[in-house]
Amino acid sequence: MTVTVKNIYCVGRNYIQHAQELNNPVPDSPLLFTKPTHALAIANGQEILLPGDRGQIQYEVEVVLHLARKYEPGIKIDDLVDLMALGIDFTLRDVQTELKEKGYPWTLAKGFINSAVITPWQPFVGLEAAMQEEFSLEKNGQEVQRGNIRNMIFDFASIFEYTAKHLGLDAGDIFFTGTPAGVGPVSDGDRLVMKWGEKELGSCLIKLSK
Repeated sequence: MTVTVKNIYCVGRNYIQHAQELNNPVPDSPLLFTKPTHALAIANGQEILLPGDRGQIQYEVEVVLHLARKYEPGIKIDDLVDLMALGIDFTLRDVQTELKEKGYPWTLAKGFINSAVITPWQPFVGLEAAMQEEFSLEKNGQEVQRGNIRNMIFDFASIFEYTAKHLGLDAGDIFFTGTPAGVGPVSDGDRLVMKWGEKELGSCLIKLSK
């Protein structure tokens, strides 16, 4: 399947427990950031190369949505979204901490090559069905994160409306919708598996550069 990707949008701190685990305040509006398309990689069981010389790297599993058409006010999610995946928003946590302390943007901590790993695309199951299923991340055979979109602070409609108003949303844009609690570090040789319910959607093996 060939899928066009134009922009990679992400929302931070969209689950209360995740904000709390990092000692961050809970936002009162969607906290948006972007990743370059060079950050995108498909998790089909292969090695994913990440920088091993920039401090700790942490995983953040998320539901990722692909837009089929341009956003219009009031549009239904099922008419706007055609594809879904699970993704890992990899974060250079030490770098991000330094950037935050200086009041700088997060781009260097969030947008490095292979920092947006996603499973192969699946047809969107629909909003109601998506709310009935949990997603999870396993590291070396042990579950480390589990979430449900019902627990998001800002739902899909709110995120899309806000993003369209401030940045624009069109066909081909994809959205990382936020991570639940349980984020943690990755090490060289870790195997990560993303699951939708009990179904494995994609996996990768972490390789840290020297």
